[in-house]
Amino acid sequence: MPELSKEQLRNHIKTGSFAPVYLLFGNEAYLRDIAAKTIADRAFGEGELREFNDDRFSLTDPDDIVRALAAAEQLPMMAARRVIRVSDVRVAATNNRDTLKEDALPRLEKYLADPSPSTLLILIADELNGNRKATKLLKQYAATVEFAQLAGRELEEWVRRQFRELGAEADDAAIRFLIATAGSELRRLSNEVKKLTAAAMPEGRVTVEMVEAVVPHSRELSNFDLTDNLIAGRKDKAIKILRKLLDDEAEPLMLLGLLASRYRSLLVAKELMDRGVDRGTVARRAKIFGNGADEVFAAARRTDRSRLATAINKMAAADLAIKTSVGGGGKAGSQMQIEMLVCELAEL
Repeated sequence: MPELSKEQLRNHIKTGSFAPVYLLFGNEAYLRDIAAKTIADRAFGEGELREFNDDRFSLTDPDDIVRALAAAEQLPMMAARRVIRVSDVRVAATNNRDTLKEDALPRLEKYLADPSPSTLLILIADELNGNRKATKLLKQYAATVEFAQLAGRELEEWVRRQFRELGAEADDAAIRFLIATAGSELRRLSNEVKKLTAAAMPEGRVTVEMVEAVVPHSRELSNFDLTDNLIAGRKDKAIKILRKLLDDEAEPLMLLGLLASRYRSLLVAKELMDRGVDRGTVARRAKIFGNGADEVFAAARRTDRSRLATAINKMAAADLAIKTSVGGGGKAGSQMQIEMLVCELAEL
C-alpha cells in the first residue's frame, strides 16, 4: 500500500475515511503517539461504548501480537468499530532485537490480507528495518505514515503553531533560542511552550529574555556568557564561548538574534537607569527576567550608550551580510561573519 503523508492522514481523521490497518513509525514519537490517539478518539461516535471496544497491547511481550489479532477479529460491542492499538513494535537489523517475531508473521499476514471491516488496527513502531521481511509485509498491507524528526524551518513553524494554539506569540529569535536551549524533542518543547505561555500572560508575548529565564539550559554555556564577556572586552573568552556554541550546532543567525536582543535590552536599561528610573520599571521596560537580572544591570552600568548603539549597528550589518552571503554563503560563510562580529564587538 502506498505510504501516506501526514496531511493525508489528517484527511482520513477529518473525514472518518479510515483504513483498516495503520502503521505509524519514525523517530518523532511525540507526533506518532498523538496521531495514534487522535485516530482512536475520532473512531468512536457519541454514545458508543468505547470502554468495551478500545484495547491496547504492547510487544514488550511478543506474544501480545497473537492476543491483539484475536481481539481485532472480535465484533464491536454497542459501537460501530473496535480499535486495537499495538505499541512497541520493533523490526531491527538483527532478529534478536525484534519484538515482532518471525514465527508470528504467518498469523499476522493472514489477518492483514483480510482485515476485519469493523476494526481499526493501529501498529506503532519504534524501529523498522526496511530490508526485513516483517517490514515489507507491514508496508504491503497497512496505510503507512512516517513521523520523521522535525528540523529547521519545519520545527520552528511547529513551535510557532503551539504558541498560537495556546493564545501566545513568539518572534523568530525567541523560537530559535527556545529550540537551541531545550533541544528539538517535541515532548519537551511542548512542555516548555506551555510554561512560557503561562509566564507571558496577560500580554501573551514570549521574548528571548523570557525563554532564558524560564527554560532550563541544555547547553553548558548561555547566551549571557557571550554577551557579558563582550561587554567586558574579554575577546579571547568571547571567541572561545562562541566556538563552543557553534560546535554545539547553534545557528549563526540565531546567535546574532540573541546578541541583538540582549544589546537592545542593555541599551534600554542604560537609558532608563541614567534617567533615574526605579529598578522595577527598568526591568519591565527592558524585559529583564530571572536570576540573571543582577548581571544584566551590572553590565548596563559598566558600558555607555554610544558603545551599545554602535554594537547594534554592527549587528545589523552582520545580519545583512549573512543573508546576502557576503564573504561566502552557507554555514562556513555565516560562521565567518559571526566570528568577525564578535571580534569587533569585543574591541569597542
